[in-house]
Amino acid sequence: MTPDALTRGRPLRPPWAGPLGLHHPGDSVVHRLPATAKLLLLALTGVAVVLPAGPSVAAAGLGVVVLVTALARVPWHRTTRGLLPVLVTAVLLAAYQTWVRGPALGAEVALDLLTLVLAGALVTATTRADDLLAVVTRAARPLRHVGLAPETVALTVGLFLRTVPVLVQVVGESRDAARARGLDRDPRAVVVPAAVRMVGHARTTGDALAARGLAD
Repeated sequence: MTPDALTRGRPLRPPWAGPLGLHHPGDSVVHRLPATAKLLLLALTGVAVVLPAGPSVAAAGLGVVVLVTALARVPWHRTTRGLLPVLVTAVLLAAYQTWVRGPALGAEVALDLLTLVLAGALVTATTRADDLLAVVTRAARPLRHVGLAPETVALTVGLFLRTVPVLVQVVGESRDAARARGLDRDPRAVVVPAAVRMVGHARTTGDALAARGLAD
């Protein structure tokens, strides 16, 4: 029995887009900002959160991101989809930093992490993937001097972003199939079917690239 057959006849999981969420079309001020400007602002946000400023400033930064997300009228279920692992990571980091360096730094680290993830989710929710990849292509133009085509860089980024949600969905479906067979405690019942399906996905992707002359 093939891995796909294990889940045939049962409803498929909804597509998972990772912690950065899905694009949500709109006409807000945030949507109309150029992709380059949004990525620059995201980079500045990343620089700002690594500067030690205290938990109150970190909380203010998180509040600004939440406010801008509300201004963009992005549905919260899209923005926060897949956020649970980030929340768990933030709690663990906060606990460790609190133990090592005190509660103030622990709170700041957790708030900074949430700010970065929500800011990234806001960018992807208000910007089409094609526009983001176009910015990556332009930014990679200097790499032509070392023999690397900017289009190849953008293609690599696009494939990576597409593969991550596929991997998560495949693992989830394999886990559901193993649970249905009473094998949810056996790691092999999840890992082996998921690995087989991901190899198949990689081969299909490679064949598609080769058919378009992009295999090299």
